Amino acid sequence: MKYVFDSDSLINLFRHYYPERFPTLWEKFDALVSGGKLISVREVYNEIGSSEDSLAIWAKEQKKILFLESTTEELKFVGKIFQVRHFQAMIHKKERLKGKPVADPFVIARAKISGACVITQEKNIKNAARIPNVCDHFRIPCINLEGFMEKENWTF
Repeated sequence: MKYVFDSDSLINLFRHYYPERFPTLWEKFDALVSGGKLISVREVYNEIGSSEDSLAIWAKEQKKILFLESTTEELKFVGKIFQVRHFQAMIHKKERLKGKPVADPFVIARAKISGACVITQEKNIKNAARIPNVCDHFRIPCINLEGFMEKENWTF
């Protein structure tokens, strides 16, 4: 199975699973990255890569293999997401006005086109325009970080 990580799951991973304390987790995680089974999108990099914390430093090292630009097919699917009027709320007015990066629709599109599962910490909230809601609508698998570890059968 392939996985597409949203920024919140990467942030959670780096905040709670320090590489020095969980070396086996990081060996397995890095193996998925180098094997092409764990992917993300350039917009996630733009959301997390601007600081100088350990996540941003790691992201810069992985930029060329993990945080790839969207394909034409993925961009077309992003358009399909926004054809559903309700899902246009994924991009908040404040983010548009400030020119902030918004990764959510690109994460979903990458998962759909590559047949992958989305990993996000967002929860499915009735009538919301959140990643799990959009994934449900388009029948794209979507789980959180713990679900990812369970799916990979990781125990530490």
